[in-house]
Amino acid sequence: MKKLSIVDIANHLNVSKTTVSFILNGRAQEKRIGKELVERVQKFVDEVGYKPNSLAKSLRTGKSNIIGLMVEDISNPFFSAIARLIEDRAYKNGYKIIYCSTDNDTLKTRELINMFRDRHVDGYIIAPPKGIEDDISSLIKDGMPVVLFDRHLPDVSTDFVEIDNLFSSYNATKHLIKQGYKNIAFITFASGQTQMQARLQGYHNALNESGYKPLVQEIVFNQNEDLIIGPIATFLKKNKNLDAVFFGTNHVGTCGLKVINSLGIKVPSDLALVSFDDYDVFKLFSPPVTAIAQPIEAIADSVITVLLNKLNTSSQHISSQSIILKTDFNIRGSSIPLVN
Repeated sequence: MKKLSIVDIANHLNVSKTTVSFILNGRAQEKRIGKELVERVQKFVDEVGYKPNSLAKSLRTGKSNIIGLMVEDISNPFFSAIARLIEDRAYKNGYKIIYCSTDNDTLKTRELINMFRDRHVDGYIIAPPKGIEDDISSLIKDGMPVVLFDRHLPDVSTDFVEIDNLFSSYNATKHLIKQGYKNIAFITFASGQTQMQARLQGYHNALNESGYKPLVQEIVFNQNEDLIIGPIATFLKKNKNLDAVFFGTNHVGTCGLKVINSLGIKVPSDLALVSFDDYDVFKLFSPPVTAIAQPIEAIADSVITVLLNKLNTSSQHISSQSIILKTDFNIRGSSIPLVN
């Protein structure tokens, strides 16, 4: 069955399409349209099950009440937890969310931004990959509210919410040093993103202070987990003198635990462990893994609060906010003091 338009309704009832439009948009009283005509239009609309075209409506009103949320990977527990909280808060404020995963792919992110533009979304929440600076600057130039989170783009002036990655990483590395560990490796994804660079820097700073030698293994991110597990296994087999490992993300950490199990490495007697991004798997491992916990609720709350403020303020000249949140450090059995 052909989808009815306002013109079809107007023709069928022999009234003007402008009158139908006013009635459907709740402006009948304002335009002094008679009660009988309003009832006739509404009765017909109910009978045929007419639903307005939301895209056409957004072109008329200038608002779609939709927010585009772009994360690195919606299946990652960190991003999915934040997305869920943002969605709840947005919905309570009259907005719906469209999510997508960028896979840290610049071209894919560009295409997704264009898709959101075509859908006339009202605002953007983005965990951006590098190389997307011009596209985000173009959104901002066109008056679109944009909030970045988890990382920022140094060359783009807009609001962002992230955690104190450098201190969190420094603090976790210092913890291992205080527990007596000296040969501490950092296993992470190869990335030029601000949050990953800050984590790496924090690790280096702590080791430099103590005069210990850093040993970093950077792995190219791949959707195929075997291509993450393989390099970790090769690295641990090659560096048998290690006494501790710091995983740079929960994804690297969970892959690392699989390798440690398969190689029969005992934690913490053979190898102490610490990971970024606390996660249920770390609490269930035996012994439970010491981990840095990001404040998921505070991140989600800050992101949506900043965006809603931008959406509800007509001025585009509000100065950009940089919100840096603190993490929790959950010390567990995987990093108890080294026994010589």
